[in-house]
Amino acid sequence: MQNDALPLDGITVVDLSTLLPGPLASLMLAEAGARVIKVERPGGEDMRHFPPKLGPWSAPFAVLNAGKECITLDLKQEPDRDRLAALIAQADIVIEQFRPGVMARLGLDPAALTERHPGLIYCAVTGYGQDGPRSAEAGHDLNYQALTGLLSLSPGMPEAPTIPPALTADIAGGAMPAVINILLALRRRDLTGRGCRIDIAMADAMFTFAWLALAQGHAHAAGAVEEGGEAQDHGFPGSRDTMLTGASPRYQLYPTADDAFLAVGALEQKFWDSFCDAIALPAPLRSDAEDPVATRLAVHRIIRSRDAAHWRALLEPRDCCCTIVRSLAEARADPHFVARGLFDVAAQMPEAGTGRTIPIATLPIAPGLRRAKDLPRRVMRPGEANDEPG
Repeated sequence: MQNDALPLDGITVVDLSTLLPGPLASLMLAEAGARVIKVERPGGEDMRHFPPKLGPWSAPFAVLNAGKECITLDLKQEPDRDRLAALIAQADIVIEQFRPGVMARLGLDPAALTERHPGLIYCAVTGYGQDGPRSAEAGHDLNYQALTGLLSLSPGMPEAPTIPPALTADIAGGAMPAVINILLALRRRDLTGRGCRIDIAMADAMFTFAWLALAQGHAHAAGAVEEGGEAQDHGFPGSRDTMLTGASPRYQLYPTADDAFLAVGALEQKFWDSFCDAIALPAPLRSDAEDPVATRLAVHRIIRSRDAAHWRALLEPRDCCCTIVRSLAEARADPHFVARGLFDVAAQMPEAGTGRTIPIATLPIAPGLRRAKDLPRRVMRPGEANDEPG
């Protein structure tokens, strides 16, 4: 059953983006009630060709683009550019992911569009933003994390950065800021009647994730200045130098006897005391500020002495912030997440009558603010909506 009203009912989005950041942003807007018109080049965007496939259809494309109207336009051709201009004239929001200057070269300059359509909210998502020395550079998630120093805070073995398991820049630096700023712009438009241009740079948001390390470095630099010394950047921490990147035994991954891992997040004293009691850590080592390395090694030896099942049974029911690291398959089947209904919303693949579905990307939208779970969310073929009225 459809909710009575959704926050973005009556809002139209023209989405020119590809791959992950923009499509995930427009998926969230669609789930909140917006009409999303996805504009693709002839043959469809790159994500349509990503494996794995369900029949001839890309599963990654499906989970990001269900419920959108897909049209095909060749923006090298003037009639198709004219059609895009007509779509934008009727839209509330435009999302694009081109390098700076591309839309202007197509005759669709963002400044001119927002001048011509004062209520338009125009959101450009790029790696490095619309200005600055790197604005024209190509990049992917790993590049943005590398350039901003975030990778240097996540060491592997031995002391080398690891490829992160999540596309942090694409999602938390691109899609999420795009949605947040679009919603803020919509609210301001309610008050003023005017839209705006939004510049989302995925690299910029990576510094938010380094907030603690930056605070430490800035405090060191400020202290050096106050003492009359010259501020130096070497006060910024590296890997394993902060409480949340490995310096503290209270926030660690410890291997078990069967080569699983226990994630310990016992930062607060009450959780640390509970954890120490449970594993019978000797009293002299519990004051981890004295010799954190000695404490960490002692905890390592204790956790390494028993298997994951033992520690899971002992620690997870206890109020001490300890969790055995699950595989994704184990997490997907966990009764907690099943009960929360995280995977209940499904995309319907394009073949009529097959009933083939796949859960869409999980989204941080409260159930009462998004489309009802049982409403169909079809994945369209390239250009399927070309003949529908704008």
